[in-house]
Amino acid sequence: MYRALTFLLLLISFSAVSQEDFGQESKPQKKQDSIPPVDLYKIISVKNDTTHLDTTLTILKDYKFNYLRKDNFELLPFSNTGQTYNALSYTENNSKAFPGFGAEARHYNFMEVGDINYYQVPTPWTQLYFKTVPEQGQQLDALFTINTSKNLNMFIAYKGTRALGKYQNILTSTGNLRMGFSYNTTNDRYRIKAHFVSQDLMNEENGGLDSLAVLQYIAEEEEFDDRSVLDVKYEDAESTLFGKRFFIDHEYQITDPRDSTNDLSISHIFDHSYKKFVFNQETAENALYGDSFEATNLQTSTRLYTLFNEAAVNFENDVLGKLSVKAGHTNYDYGYNAVYITEVSVVGNKLFGNLLHLGATYHERIGDFDLKAAGRLNLDDYFSGNYLNISAGYEFDDKNSIRFGFDQNSSLPNFNFLLYQNDYINYNWQNDFDNVSSQKLYARLSSEKYANINFSLSQIDKYTYFTENENGSVKPFQYDQPVRHLKLKAEKEFDFGLFGSYNTIMYQNVLEGAGVLNVPDLVTRNSIYYKDFWFDKALYLQTGFTFKYFTKYEANAYDPILADFYVQNEEEIGGFPVVDYFFNAKVDKARIFFKLEHLNSLVTGNNNFSAPDYPYTDFLVRFGLVWDLFL
Repeated sequence: MYRALTFLLLLISFSAVSQEDFGQESKPQKKQDSIPPVDLYKIISVKNDTTHLDTTLTILKDYKFNYLRKDNFELLPFSNTGQTYNALSYTENNSKAFPGFGAEARHYNFMEVGDINYYQVPTPWTQLYFKTVPEQGQQLDALFTINTSKNLNMFIAYKGTRALGKYQNILTSTGNLRMGFSYNTTNDRYRIKAHFVSQDLMNEENGGLDSLAVLQYIAEEEEFDDRSVLDVKYEDAESTLFGKRFFIDHEYQITDPRDSTNDLSISHIFDHSYKKFVFNQETAENALYGDSFEATNLQTSTRLYTLFNEAAVNFENDVLGKLSVKAGHTNYDYGYNAVYITEVSVVGNKLFGNLLHLGATYHERIGDFDLKAAGRLNLDDYFSGNYLNISAGYEFDDKNSIRFGFDQNSSLPNFNFLLYQNDYINYNWQNDFDNVSSQKLYARLSSEKYANINFSLSQIDKYTYFTENENGSVKPFQYDQPVRHLKLKAEKEFDFGLFGSYNTIMYQNVLEGAGVLNVPDLVTRNSIYYKDFWFDKALYLQTGFTFKYFTKYEANAYDPILADFYVQNEEEIGGFPVVDYFFNAKVDKARIFFKLEHLNSLVTGNNNFSAPDYPYTDFLVRFGLVWDLFL
């Protein structure tokens, strides 16, 4: 965490000397009695969706006091902060026309373009997030942003985690550095957003508990309450996902910005990205993974370089709506430094080339009716791909709305399905898979009075997945039958004055393809809490319990060599409740939280799993804070 602490000291030092407010001249000031309203502190997405800083304390905020800083209702965490998550639901990328990198288990905390926000603030703003971890270490996320003028905003942020964990060889050490700026000219003709991101996400890998330790863990023998004495499959492996990205999105308006009738502009997106996944192991585990090229000092690096450029012409009319027509180019280079030759086949070392694409987006709003459409088509024989997203929504009022949509998608599976190399011989392959095609119908009802309801029905053709072959080796496969998945999710908050309750329930059914796609039938989370102002309204208090449960299912198993999950149909997990106690308080702009996680395990014990051979989290005492500082 030395880097994080150094960054934080620099941030605070910079904040201390950054006293200018929107470019106004610095002058001696009297003690400031108040800060500008928080709704002037704007958070802007890459798609220009704008929200404002929210310093309130709600139960939904409580759900985000975690490693990802997102609601992880549909995820099942591993035992240590910074490890991966098992999936409790099937989700798809509805705007995918190009293969992903792979190592999906390491991407939960990897910040993509859509995860980077931009800002507009009346005064310098610093946000600090801190939370304790299961054993030695801590989690920190620090953001500093400043407007040097009304036109120019700059930001820098660092998210770092280091956690030893309770089991052998599960140390995590992750860092996400991001910095960027946004600028627009005084006449608003030219606008630009840009950022740079550098990330490294390292996990020690132990392969899970060995067969004897699994039995000892299930039996809940008292001597093994100290989890560090349980034997694991190995103690000398680690994997790391590295990433760097430089991104620019800028636009020039051709027509006069003061013309409210017709807008014509041109825009350009530039994205230069680099990803590398490295697996290291000191001694080969041949009994687990088969023969290897090397007996010691195994190391495999998988790399992907992409250079993406897209130009667009954008036209907006009060009557016709906003239409963008796009054309783009991608240069990609994925692979390794060697070719693997066997007696029957050759596993190449590269997938590289150039890809052209065409695309368009459309948005029109007429009164309370909203229409959106987006599409893309790749102009390539091998990397053919396309997507089409259409949705329509209606706002009954500011508290009730509905949206229907259809998504269609076709693209090759992730690169690690197509080409993979490793020092373990069984983990070498090159496949000529077909495109994975999916169609999805969905409906979303948002109602403060009744409930928030999400419904989706998906069909996936040529579904790709990892599983063990007849020899027990994990390999990629492509399913030759359609997979159909139904999901219904409902959320509702009840307010009883000083008491409240928030309830989320999700029902799923794999209509076709069971055994290839495995998810629990039912997932639920229910919170009940007390809330009130104390000490003359100087402190806002929120305290209560959260109950979580999912039905038993044949959860995917984790493969540390791939940093990916694979399908298994032998072991069930789930069917156990988790009760957390939380105590949250808000003092001024600081939110402080205290948690007793998996509290019921003090009574019932814990012999549950997050994935086969990977134990679920024991009882933990956690505390932290989110603190917004203004100058």
